[in-house]
Amino acid sequence: MKSIKISVPAIFFIALCLLFLVFSFSIYLKPYSISTFQKNEFELAGKGRLVWQKYNCQACHQLYGLGGYLGPDLTNEFRKLNKNEDALRAFFKGGMKQMPQFNLSKEEEIQLIEFLKSTDATGNADPRKYKILSNGMTEQYEK
Repeated sequence: MKSIKISVPAIFFIALCLLFLVFSFSIYLKPYSISTFQKNEFELAGKGRLVWQKYNCQACHQLYGLGGYLGPDLTNEFRKLNKNEDALRAFFKGGMKQMPQFNLSKEEEIQLIEFLKSTDATGNADPRKYKILSNGMTEQYEK
């Protein structure tokens, strides 16, 4: 019988391909690490972002220092209101000065509040606390 001779680079290539396949399957077969409750919160926050866009909130308000200048930056507004959801609902329903009264559905209110909660949890909006890197990205100054 004639034996087949496989070179070292070919063995190395085959081994890497097998490792890649094992790693890929392990990722897709692993159960989600996010609990159902957290997953629902993320879905609500995503839908809240769509409500934010639907009513063009960024025309007047900012998130992370980006957006309009007519209204306040809402990145940390939830924390400023002592995490009071009812206060946010009052702003949505009644409006203030230049802010129009939005006729949000109950579902839209919940989604928008969840979006503002998730935005508040991600960081601080004060642009003085960030430095601009040479590649155009930003990085928060160390405390």
